[in-house]
Amino acid sequence: MSPKAKTEGGTGRGHDFLTPSRITLMVLGVLGLIFIFENTRQVKIRLLIPEVTMPLWLALAAVAVIGGLCGAYLFRRR
Repeated sequence: MSPKAKTEGGTGRGHDFLTPSRITLMVLGVLGLIFIFENTRQVKIRLLIPEVTMPLWLALAAVAVIGGLCGAYLFRRR
């Protein structure tokens, strides 16, 4: 039986979605969100010249989004 014939039945579709790398990525994402929302105090952050006061969770979330966009851009280019 060819590999193509195995996937045509539709039973392996859900199993193909949960690969070890995707599970690892989901676990890291959940841990990242827990870390972000556990740090809710106000902090002073210097952005080149101005200094702003904002919740730490917002700064962490912004950095996570920027990192995700950079990673997506780099992997898309390959």
